[in-house]
Amino acid sequence: MSDEISSPTAPGSRPGARRLPRARRYGRTILATIVASQLVLALLTAGGVWWLHGRLNDNIAAGMDIDHRTEKKLPEGAGEPLNILVMGSDTRQGAGNAIDGEGADAGRSDTTILLHVSANRANAYGVSLPRDAMVPRPSCQVDGRTIEGSDGEPEMFNTAYTLGGPQCTVQTVESLTGVYIDHFLVLDFNGFKDMVDAVDGVQVCLPEEVDDAEHDIFLPAGTQDLSGDQALSYVRERYQLSSTGDIGRMKRQQAFIASMVNKVMSAGTLSQPTRIYDFLYAVTGSIRVDRDLDTVGKLFDLARQFQDTGLNKIRFLTVPIETYEPDPNRLAWTDEADKLWKRIINDQQLGKDFSSDSLTAADPVDPGQGGSDDGSDGSDGGTPSTGPGGGGNGSANTEEQAEARRAAGLCV
Repeated sequence: MSDEISSPTAPGSRPGARRLPRARRYGRTILATIVASQLVLALLTAGGVWWLHGRLNDNIAAGMDIDHRTEKKLPEGAGEPLNILVMGSDTRQGAGNAIDGEGADAGRSDTTILLHVSANRANAYGVSLPRDAMVPRPSCQVDGRTIEGSDGEPEMFNTAYTLGGPQCTVQTVESLTGVYIDHFLVLDFNGFKDMVDAVDGVQVCLPEEVDDAEHDIFLPAGTQDLSGDQALSYVRERYQLSSTGDIGRMKRQQAFIASMVNKVMSAGTLSQPTRIYDFLYAVTGSIRVDRDLDTVGKLFDLARQFQDTGLNKIRFLTVPIETYEPDPNRLAWTDEADKLWKRIINDQQLGKDFSSDSLTAADPVDPGQGGSDDGSDGSDGGTPSTGPGGGGNGSANTEEQAEARRAAGLCV
Protein backbone atom coordinates (compact mmCIF):
# COMPACT_ATOMS: atom_id res chain seq x y z
CA MET A 1 0.00 0.00 0.00
CA SER A 2 1.31 3.44 -0.91
CA ASP A 3 1.96 6.39 1.40
CA GLU A 4 -1.14 8.16 0.11
CA ILE A 5 -3.30 5.52 1.76
CA SER A 6 -1.84 5.95 5.26
CA SER A 7 -4.44 6.08 8.02
CA PRO A 8 -5.28 9.29 9.92
CA THR A 9 -5.92 9.22 13.64
CA ALA A 10 -9.56 8.73 14.54
CA PRO A 11 -11.02 11.65 16.50
CA GLY A 12 -12.05 10.92 20.06
CA SER A 13 -9.91 8.68 20.90
CA ARG A 14 5.12 -25.33 9.32
CA PRO A 15 3.15 -27.50 8.24
CA GLY A 16 4.98 -30.93 8.28
CA ALA A 17 5.83 -33.17 5.39
CA ARG A 18 2.79 -35.42 5.69
CA ARG A 19 -0.32 -34.86 3.56
CA LEU A 20 -2.67 -32.44 5.26
CA PRO A 21 -6.42 -32.92 5.63
CA ARG A 22 -8.68 -30.37 3.99
CA ALA A 23 -8.65 -27.28 6.18
CA ARG A 24 -12.02 -25.57 6.07
CA ARG A 25 -12.41 -23.48 9.14
CA TYR A 26 -13.25 -20.21 10.75
CA GLY A 27 -13.74 -16.60 9.88
CA ARG A 28 -15.61 -13.49 8.86
CA THR A 29 -14.96 -10.62 6.48
CA ILE A 30 -14.66 -7.03 7.59
CA LEU A 31 -17.13 -5.81 4.98
CA ALA A 32 -20.23 -6.91 6.90
CA THR A 33 -19.30 -4.73 9.87
CA ILE A 34 -20.25 -1.67 7.85
CA VAL A 35 -23.89 -2.74 8.33
CA ALA A 36 -23.67 -1.22 11.80
CA SER A 37 -23.41 2.22 10.25
CA GLN A 38 -27.08 2.10 9.36
CA LEU A 39 -27.97 2.38 13.03
CA VAL A 40 -25.68 5.35 13.38
CA LEU A 41 -27.54 7.17 10.63
CA ALA A 42 -30.81 6.63 12.44
CA LEU A 43 -29.40 8.42 15.50
CA LEU A 44 -28.15 11.50 13.65
CA THR A 45 -29.91 14.67 12.48
CA ALA A 46 -30.10 15.39 8.75
CA GLY A 47 -27.21 17.84 9.07
CA GLY A 48 -25.23 15.26 11.01
CA VAL A 49 -25.69 12.72 8.22
CA TRP A 50 -24.15 15.07 5.66
CA TRP A 51 -21.28 15.88 8.03
CA LEU A 52 -20.67 12.17 8.60
CA HIS A 53 -20.69 11.39 4.88
CA GLY A 54 -18.34 14.27 4.15
CA ARG A 55 -15.81 13.30 6.82
CA LEU A 56 -15.79 9.64 5.86
CA ASN A 57 -15.80 10.26 2.11
CA ASP A 58 -12.70 12.44 2.46
CA ASN A 59 -11.09 9.50 4.25
CA ILE A 60 -11.50 7.01 1.38
CA ALA A 61 -8.85 6.84 -1.33
CA ALA A 62 -9.97 6.81 -4.95
CA GLY A 63 -10.72 3.30 -6.19
CA MET A 64 -9.64 1.60 -9.38
CA ASP A 65 -11.49 -0.27 -12.10
CA ILE A 66 -11.04 -4.05 -12.08
CA ASP A 67 -9.47 -5.48 -15.24
CA HIS A 68 -11.42 -8.74 -15.35
CA ARG A 69 -10.13 -12.08 -16.62
CA THR A 70 -13.47 -13.90 -16.73
CA GLU A 71 -17.14 -13.15 -17.38
CA LYS A 72 -19.80 -13.11 -14.70
CA LYS A 73 -22.29 -15.98 -14.81
CA LEU A 74 -25.78 -15.08 -13.61
CA PRO A 75 -27.90 -17.92 -12.18
CA GLU A 76 -31.52 -18.41 -13.14
CA GLY A 77 -34.05 -16.52 -11.04
CA ALA A 78 -34.08 -13.15 -9.35
CA GLY A 79 -31.07 -11.47 -7.80
CA GLU A 80 -27.37 -11.43 -8.47
CA PRO A 81 -24.68 -13.17 -6.39
CA LEU A 82 -21.62 -11.21 -5.26
CA ASN A 83 -17.98 -12.23 -4.93
CA ILE A 84 -15.75 -9.93 -2.88
CA LEU A 85 -12.00 -10.43 -2.47
CA VAL A 86 -10.85 -9.20 0.96
CA MET A 87 -7.10 -8.75 1.44
CA GLY A 88 -5.09 -7.88 4.54
CA SER A 89 -1.85 -6.12 3.58
CA ASP A 90 1.29 -6.46 5.69
CA THR A 91 2.84 -3.35 4.11
CA ARG A 92 5.15 -1.33 6.37
CA GLN A 93 4.41 1.88 4.44
CA GLY A 94 2.40 4.61 6.17
CA ALA A 95 2.14 5.73 9.78
CA GLY A 96 1.76 2.91 12.29
CA ASN A 97 2.68 0.08 9.91
CA ALA A 98 6.42 -0.15 10.67
CA ILE A 99 6.81 -3.31 12.77
CA ASP A 100 9.32 -6.17 12.93
CA GLY A 101 12.08 -3.81 11.77
CA GLU A 102 11.15 -4.53 8.13
CA GLY A 103 11.49 -1.86 5.46
CA ALA A 104 8.72 0.05 3.73
CA ASP A 105 9.00 -2.13 0.61
CA ALA A 106 7.65 -5.18 2.46
CA GLY A 107 4.18 -5.17 0.90
CA ARG A 108 2.43 -8.53 0.66
CA SER A 109 -1.05 -9.92 1.05
CA ASP A 110 -0.94 -11.50 4.49
CA THR A 111 -4.58 -12.64 4.45
CA THR A 112 -6.92 -13.23 1.50
CA ILE A 113 -10.58 -14.24 1.78
CA LEU A 114 -12.93 -14.78 -1.16
CA LEU A 115 -16.42 -13.97 0.12
CA HIS A 116 -19.37 -15.37 -1.85
CA VAL A 117 -22.79 -13.88 -1.13
CA SER A 118 -25.83 -15.71 -2.51
CA ALA A 119 -28.18 -13.98 -4.96
CA ASN A 120 -31.02 -14.01 -2.41
CA ARG A 121 -28.64 -12.71 0.33
CA ALA A 122 -29.84 -15.55 2.60
CA ASN A 123 -26.35 -16.93 3.21
CA ALA A 124 -22.68 -16.34 2.49
CA TYR A 125 -19.38 -18.15 2.82
CA GLY A 126 -15.80 -16.99 2.83
CA VAL A 127 -12.92 -19.04 1.42
CA SER A 128 -9.43 -18.33 2.79
CA LEU A 129 -6.59 -18.55 0.27
CA PRO A 130 -3.26 -19.33 2.00
CA ARG A 131 -0.49 -16.91 1.11
CA ASP A 132 2.12 -19.68 0.75
CA ALA A 133 0.09 -21.96 -1.54
CA MET A 134 2.06 -22.72 -4.70
CA VAL A 135 0.13 -21.78 -7.86
CA PRO A 136 1.02 -21.08 -11.53
CA ARG A 137 0.83 -17.26 -11.48
CA PRO A 138 -0.64 -15.80 -14.69
CA SER A 139 0.36 -12.48 -16.26
CA CYS A 140 -1.59 -9.41 -15.16
CA GLN A 141 -2.15 -5.82 -16.27
CA VAL A 142 -1.59 -3.02 -13.73
CA ASP A 143 -1.63 0.70 -14.59
CA GLY A 144 -1.03 0.01 -18.27
CA ARG A 145 1.97 -2.26 -17.76
CA THR A 146 2.22 -6.03 -18.06
CA ILE A 147 3.55 -8.08 -15.16
CA GLU A 148 4.70 -11.32 -16.70
CA GLY A 149 3.48 -14.55 -15.14
CA SER A 150 5.50 -17.50 -13.89
CA ASP A 151 5.23 -19.35 -17.23
CA GLY A 152 3.41 -22.25 -15.60
CA GLU A 153 5.93 -22.71 -12.80
CA PRO A 154 4.43 -22.71 -9.27
CA GLU A 155 4.98 -19.60 -7.13
CA MET A 156 3.62 -18.52 -3.77
CA PHE A 157 0.10 -17.14 -4.13
CA ASN A 158 0.89 -13.78 -2.52
CA THR A 159 3.63 -13.09 -5.08
CA ALA A 160 0.87 -11.57 -7.22
CA TYR A 161 0.21 -8.94 -4.57
CA THR A 162 3.90 -8.21 -4.06
CA LEU A 163 4.40 -7.61 -7.78
CA GLY A 164 1.13 -5.93 -8.70
CA GLY A 165 -0.98 -5.20 -5.61
CA PRO A 166 -4.72 -5.90 -5.35
CA GLN A 167 -5.35 -5.52 -9.10
CA CYS A 168 -2.91 -8.33 -9.92
CA THR A 169 -4.29 -10.48 -7.08
CA VAL A 170 -7.86 -10.11 -8.37
CA GLN A 171 -6.76 -11.06 -11.90
CA THR A 172 -4.82 -14.04 -10.52
CA VAL A 173 -7.84 -15.33 -8.58
CA GLU A 174 -10.13 -14.92 -11.59
CA SER A 175 -7.65 -16.70 -13.89
CA LEU A 176 -7.05 -19.62 -11.53
CA THR A 177 -10.65 -20.17 -10.38
CA GLY A 178 -12.94 -18.81 -13.09
CA VAL A 179 -14.79 -16.90 -10.35
CA TYR A 180 -15.79 -13.34 -11.32
CA ILE A 181 -14.74 -10.83 -8.62
CA ASP A 182 -17.29 -8.02 -8.22
CA HIS A 183 -15.37 -6.01 -5.61
CA PHE A 184 -12.13 -5.98 -3.64
CA LEU A 185 -11.12 -4.47 -0.30
CA VAL A 186 -7.63 -4.16 1.24
CA LEU A 187 -6.91 -3.27 4.88
CA ASP A 188 -3.47 -2.52 6.39
CA PHE A 189 -1.91 -3.11 9.84
CA ASN A 190 -2.62 0.34 11.24
CA GLY A 191 -6.26 0.28 10.19
CA PHE A 192 -6.66 -3.09 11.86
CA LYS A 193 -5.29 -1.76 15.16
CA ASP A 194 -7.46 1.38 15.03
CA MET A 195 -10.59 -0.67 14.39
CA VAL A 196 -9.94 -2.83 17.44
CA ASP A 197 -9.29 0.18 19.66
CA ALA A 198 -12.38 1.98 18.32
CA VAL A 199 -14.65 -0.74 19.77
CA ASP A 200 -12.67 -0.86 23.04
CA GLY A 201 -10.99 -4.19 22.37
CA VAL A 202 -11.98 -7.59 20.99
CA GLN A 203 -12.39 -10.83 22.94
CA VAL A 204 -10.25 -13.90 22.31
CA CYS A 205 -9.52 -17.11 24.18
CA LEU A 206 -5.92 -18.38 24.39
CA PRO A 207 -5.46 -21.99 25.51
CA GLU A 208 -1.91 -21.19 26.69
CA GLU A 209 0.39 -18.29 27.42
CA VAL A 210 2.45 -16.81 24.57
CA ASP A 211 6.00 -15.80 25.49
CA ASP A 212 7.75 -15.09 22.19
CA ALA A 213 10.68 -12.78 22.98
CA GLU A 214 12.12 -13.06 19.46
CA HIS A 215 9.02 -11.44 17.96
CA ASP A 216 8.12 -9.35 21.02
CA ILE A 217 4.77 -11.08 21.55
CA PHE A 218 3.59 -11.70 25.12
CA LEU A 219 -0.01 -12.69 25.85
CA PRO A 220 -1.53 -14.41 28.91
CA ALA A 221 -3.68 -17.53 28.68
CA GLY A 222 -7.46 -17.45 29.00
CA THR A 223 -10.42 -15.42 27.73
CA GLN A 224 -9.60 -11.72 27.48
CA ASP A 225 -10.15 -8.49 25.56
CA LEU A 226 -7.18 -7.45 23.42
CA SER A 227 -6.26 -3.87 22.51
CA GLY A 228 -5.21 -2.96 18.97
CA ASP A 229 -1.49 -3.61 19.49
CA GLN A 230 -2.18 -6.85 21.36
CA ALA A 231 -4.62 -7.97 18.67
CA LEU A 232 -2.03 -7.43 15.96
CA SER A 233 0.46 -9.52 17.91
CA TYR A 234 -2.17 -12.23 18.36
CA VAL A 235 -3.10 -12.57 14.68
CA ARG A 236 0.59 -12.51 13.64
CA GLU A 237 1.80 -15.17 16.13
CA ARG A 238 2.67 -18.44 14.36
CA TYR A 239 5.36 -20.13 16.43
CA GLN A 240 3.84 -21.07 19.81
CA LEU A 241 0.03 -21.17 19.62
CA SER A 242 -0.34 -23.17 16.43
CA SER A 243 1.01 -26.63 15.69
CA THR A 244 0.51 -25.99 11.96
CA GLY A 245 2.37 -22.69 11.55
CA ASP A 246 0.80 -20.34 9.03
CA ILE A 247 -2.26 -22.55 8.61
CA GLY A 248 -3.15 -22.16 12.27
CA ARG A 249 -2.38 -18.45 12.18
CA MET A 250 -4.74 -18.04 9.22
CA LYS A 251 -7.53 -19.77 11.10
CA ARG A 252 -6.97 -17.61 14.17
CA GLN A 253 -7.08 -14.50 12.00
CA GLN A 254 -10.45 -15.60 10.69
CA ALA A 255 -11.74 -16.39 14.17
CA PHE A 256 -10.55 -13.00 15.44
CA ILE A 257 -12.37 -11.13 12.67
CA ALA A 258 -15.51 -13.08 13.57
CA SER A 259 -15.16 -11.96 17.18
CA MET A 260 -14.64 -8.35 16.09
CA VAL A 261 -17.79 -8.45 13.97
CA ASN A 262 -19.77 -9.69 16.95
CA LYS A 263 -18.30 -6.87 19.07
CA VAL A 264 -19.26 -4.26 16.48
CA MET A 265 -22.79 -5.63 16.26
CA SER A 266 -23.21 -5.88 20.05
CA ALA A 267 -25.59 -3.62 21.99
CA GLY A 268 -22.66 -2.11 23.88
CA THR A 269 -21.20 -0.82 20.59
CA LEU A 270 -24.34 0.03 18.62
CA SER A 271 -25.71 2.12 21.48
CA GLN A 272 -22.68 4.44 21.28
CA PRO A 273 -22.64 6.50 18.05
CA THR A 274 -19.19 7.91 18.84
CA ARG A 275 -17.72 4.42 19.07
CA ILE A 276 -19.32 3.42 15.76
CA TYR A 277 -18.06 6.60 14.12
CA ASP A 278 -14.51 5.96 15.34
CA PHE A 279 -14.73 2.45 13.95
CA LEU A 280 -15.94 3.65 10.55
CA TYR A 281 -13.29 6.36 10.49
CA ALA A 282 -10.61 3.75 11.09
CA VAL A 283 -12.03 1.52 8.33
CA THR A 284 -12.42 4.23 5.70
CA GLY A 285 -8.97 5.67 6.44
CA SER A 286 -7.19 2.37 5.95
CA ILE A 287 -8.88 0.62 3.04
CA ARG A 288 -8.21 0.41 -0.66
CA VAL A 289 -11.21 -0.56 -2.76
CA ASP A 290 -12.38 -0.82 -6.35
CA ARG A 291 -14.08 2.16 -7.97
CA ASP A 292 -17.58 0.83 -7.24
CA LEU A 293 -16.91 1.00 -3.48
CA ASP A 294 -14.90 4.22 -3.09
CA THR A 295 -17.55 6.41 -1.44
CA VAL A 296 -19.51 6.06 1.79
CA GLY A 297 -22.74 5.89 -0.17
CA LYS A 298 -21.50 2.95 -2.26
CA LEU A 299 -20.27 1.12 0.85
CA PHE A 300 -23.59 1.72 2.62
CA ASP A 301 -25.55 0.45 -0.38
CA LEU A 302 -23.52 -2.75 -0.37
CA ALA A 303 -23.72 -3.11 3.41
CA ARG A 304 -27.52 -2.84 3.38
CA GLN A 305 -27.65 -6.04 1.38
CA PHE A 306 -26.22 -7.91 4.38
CA GLN A 307 -28.60 -6.56 7.01
CA ASP A 308 -30.98 -9.54 6.84
CA THR A 309 -28.23 -12.20 6.68
CA GLY A 310 -27.97 -13.77 10.13
CA LEU A 311 -24.48 -14.41 11.51
CA ASN A 312 -25.38 -18.12 11.68
CA LYS A 313 -25.80 -18.08 7.91
CA ILE A 314 -22.25 -16.92 7.21
CA ARG A 315 -19.74 -19.78 7.09
CA PHE A 316 -15.99 -19.78 6.58
CA LEU A 317 -13.61 -22.39 5.27
CA THR A 318 -10.19 -22.70 3.64
CA VAL A 319 -9.62 -23.80 0.08
CA PRO A 320 -8.85 -27.55 0.19
CA ILE A 321 -5.08 -27.87 0.57
CA GLU A 322 -2.28 -30.38 1.00
CA THR A 323 1.46 -30.22 1.50
CA TYR A 324 3.37 -29.17 -1.63
CA GLU A 325 5.54 -32.21 -2.30
CA PRO A 326 8.74 -30.46 -3.49
CA ASP A 327 8.77 -28.31 -0.34
CA PRO A 328 7.02 -29.42 2.89
CA ASN A 329 7.00 -25.78 4.06
CA ARG A 330 4.61 -24.84 1.25
CA LEU A 331 1.04 -25.77 0.35
CA ALA A 332 -0.92 -26.71 -2.77
CA TRP A 333 -4.63 -26.59 -3.65
CA THR A 334 -6.12 -30.06 -4.06
CA ASP A 335 -8.43 -31.23 -6.85
CA GLU A 336 -11.35 -30.58 -4.49
CA ALA A 337 -10.76 -26.85 -4.97
CA ASP A 338 -12.16 -27.08 -8.51
CA LYS A 339 -15.46 -28.37 -7.09
CA LEU A 340 -15.57 -25.41 -4.70
CA TRP A 341 -15.02 -22.87 -7.50
CA LYS A 342 -17.87 -24.44 -9.48
CA ARG A 343 -20.21 -24.06 -6.51
CA ILE A 344 -19.31 -20.40 -6.22
CA ILE A 345 -19.74 -19.79 -9.97
CA ASN A 346 -23.14 -21.50 -9.93
CA ASP A 347 -24.21 -19.78 -6.68
CA GLN A 348 -24.65 -23.08 -4.82
CA GLN A 349 -24.55 -23.69 -1.08
CA LEU A 350 -21.58 -25.46 0.45
CA GLY A 351 -23.33 -28.67 1.44
CA LYS A 352 -22.02 -31.21 3.93
CA ASP A 353 -18.77 -32.01 2.12
CA PHE A 354 -17.46 -28.47 2.51
CA SER A 355 -19.33 -27.22 5.61
CA SER A 356 -19.03 -30.27 7.87
CA ASP A 357 -16.26 -28.79 10.01
CA SER A 358 -16.66 -25.07 9.31
CA LEU A 359 -17.68 -22.43 11.84
CA THR A 360 -20.15 -19.59 11.53
CA ALA A 361 -19.68 -15.92 12.33
CA ALA A 362 -21.95 -16.43 15.36
CA ASP A 363 -19.76 -18.99 17.13
CA PRO A 364 -18.25 -17.95 20.50
CA VAL A 365 -14.52 -17.48 21.08
CA ASP A 366 -14.84 -19.99 23.92
CA PRO A 367 -17.01 -22.94 22.76
CA GLY A 368 -17.80 -23.75 26.38
CA GLN A 369 -19.92 -20.60 26.51
CA GLY A 370 -22.38 -22.00 23.97
CA GLY A 371 -23.45 -20.80 20.53
CA SER A 372 -25.64 -18.12 19.06
CA ASP A 373 -29.33 -17.89 19.88
CA ASP A 374 -30.72 -15.98 16.91
CA GLY A 375 -33.10 -18.73 15.90
CA SER A 376 -31.07 -19.86 12.90
CA ASP A 377 -29.70 -23.37 12.62
CA GLY A 378 -26.83 -22.22 10.41
CA SER A 379 -26.90 -25.49 8.53
CA ASP A 380 -26.37 -24.12 4.99
CA GLY A 381 -27.20 -27.53 3.63
CA GLY A 382 -25.30 -29.27 6.41
CA THR A 383 -26.54 -30.36 9.83
CA PRO A 384 -27.89 -28.17 12.64
CA SER A 385 -25.74 -26.07 14.94
CA THR A 386 -25.20 -27.48 18.41
CA GLY A 387 -23.68 -24.54 20.32
CA PRO A 388 -20.89 -26.02 22.49
CA GLY A 389 -18.04 -27.23 20.33
CA GLY A 390 -18.26 -24.21 18.06
CA GLY A 391 -19.89 -24.02 14.64
CA GLY A 392 -21.68 -27.18 15.53
CA ASN A 393 -22.64 -29.56 12.81
CA GLY A 394 -23.78 -32.42 15.00
CA SER A 395 -22.09 -34.55 17.66
CA ALA A 396 -20.39 -36.74 15.06
CA ASN A 397 -18.12 -33.86 14.14
CA THR A 398 -17.46 -32.46 17.61
CA GLU A 399 -14.05 -34.10 18.07
CA GLU A 400 -13.00 -33.17 14.52
CA GLN A 401 -13.84 -29.54 15.26
CA ALA A 402 -12.08 -29.67 18.61
CA GLU A 403 -8.90 -31.04 17.05
CA ALA A 404 -8.98 -28.33 14.39
CA ARG A 405 -9.26 -25.67 17.09
CA ARG A 406 -6.38 -27.17 19.06
CA ALA A 407 -4.15 -27.19 15.97
CA ALA A 408 -4.93 -23.52 15.35
CA GLY A 409 -4.27 -22.45 18.94
CA LEU A 410 -7.94 -21.77 19.74
CA CYS A 411 -9.75 -22.74 22.93
CA VAL A 412 -11.75 -25.98 22.92
